[in-house]
Amino acid sequence: MKRIIYKLSLAAVLISMIVTSCTKDFEEINTNPNNSPEALPQQLLPPALISTMGYLQLRNRNFNNELMQVTVDASDAEGKVFRYDFRSNWADYLYNGLYSELTNIKDVYKNAHEKDSMTYKGISLICQSWMYSILSDTYGDVPYSQSNLAKEQGIFEPVFDSQKEIYLDIFEKLEEANTILSSGAPTLVMTSADPIYAGNPALWRKFGNSLYLRLLLRVAHKSDVSAEVIAKIQDMLGASASKYPLINSVAESAVLKWTGEGALVSPLMSVRAQDYSSPAIAEFFIKNLVSWNDPRIDIPTWGGGTANRWRIAPSQGAYVGVPSGYAPGENPVKRSYFYSTTSALTLMNDAMTGLIFPYAEIRFIKAELMVKGIITGNAGTEYLNGVNAGIQYWLPAWPTANTTTYLTDADIQWDDAYTEEQKMAMVHLQKYYALFLVDMQQWFEYRRTGLPVLPKGAGLRNGGVMPARMTYPVYVQSTNPTNYKLAVAAQGPDVISTQVWWQKP
Repeated sequence: MKRIIYKLSLAAVLISMIVTSCTKDFEEINTNPNNSPEALPQQLLPPALISTMGYLQLRNRNFNNELMQVTVDASDAEGKVFRYDFRSNWADYLYNGLYSELTNIKDVYKNAHEKDSMTYKGISLICQSWMYSILSDTYGDVPYSQSNLAKEQGIFEPVFDSQKEIYLDIFEKLEEANTILSSGAPTLVMTSADPIYAGNPALWRKFGNSLYLRLLLRVAHKSDVSAEVIAKIQDMLGASASKYPLINSVAESAVLKWTGEGALVSPLMSVRAQDYSSPAIAEFFIKNLVSWNDPRIDIPTWGGGTANRWRIAPSQGAYVGVPSGYAPGENPVKRSYFYSTTSALTLMNDAMTGLIFPYAEIRFIKAELMVKGIITGNAGTEYLNGVNAGIQYWLPAWPTANTTTYLTDADIQWDDAYTEEQKMAMVHLQKYYALFLVDMQQWFEYRRTGLPVLPKGAGLRNGGVMPARMTYPVYVQSTNPTNYKLAVAAQGPDVISTQVWWQKP
């Protein structure tokens, strides 16, 4: 018995020694000194950008394009977007998606070390500004200053900041990003960790400033900020132009290219082929292109192997669209549609559909500012260059000299004798086509300007008025009731007809 007790005691001592040995300095021994305990910016940025573009491109396809008469998802069913009629659950997808990715984009900033990752900080600020601007332009007042702080600060019911406050803070973020990216600090941005500009801080800086200009123009008419905003625009495009470089060529456009390699597969490939080709091309969208003999669709006049880059299917040798907003029961016949064959080049697998900010937009912004007398210059030249850039994005081999002929033949050339209203209509009709596939910018610009002039069908709901916003997701009413009610009290009823701040007189 004594021998058994002795053996058990010895075993207990040995086990104790082993356990002590295993747990002593466990964290130090089992931590790889070559790895960071936090996700690194280069690990966070690519998937966040790819996922964000997925949300934006799919909502562009089935929401923006339906509202803005690019396509018509023809049906007499309830809740058809092309009739300005959509259910409240449409709000969830974009809201949930962008806020979830904002956590990762903010972590890019937080986890970038001051001494060697300043470029990542600048990139994060630009991406935050881009994503928050889309959220605010879609919904109006949204969580901003307290958003995405549940883990860090335990804020599960964030306040809704006013759109004015959001815009003003975005301007500060973009100023900071411009300063950071012009500082000459070490970049250390891996080429493979940046699917937009391959780690080039100069190009990110140009994108940030171009975004800044887009958003400044969006609120330049608001009397409570117009003086400051217009002065800033004039400074950016005048005395301080060298301090605020902008996207300056088609090649510098902000694009997430869907190479088809690894994770870089277009989100449009997730749509079933029969569903992708199901919506008809809208009459407004295709009729202009046909009347202009536009090279972006298959018009033999211009020739070349890259014709019909937008891959629109003809019907009996012609391009024919469906009138948007038609009344239930009219049932127009579907003719042209976007090809969905994935074995050949279509918009489903085209690398260039991940468009975030086209160079053409800069030229059209300048044209508008010149027409309004906010800056000096030749608006006709900017208009010409904008049209040219819009075509060359899709047809890189398109000769610039062809654009003058194209505009003249289509009878859409610039005339300085036109009224301001006529000039604005010309600029924004061409800008509409330049913004094709760019998240919901066509919709935002229409809400700002009322242009281009869209035909109104007899079947439109919402009093025939373009929806001014998406409603908040329904679940927000129960998960954040106090701040939801405060937001509604400040902004107006949570309906699609309530205008956001920059739309209100």
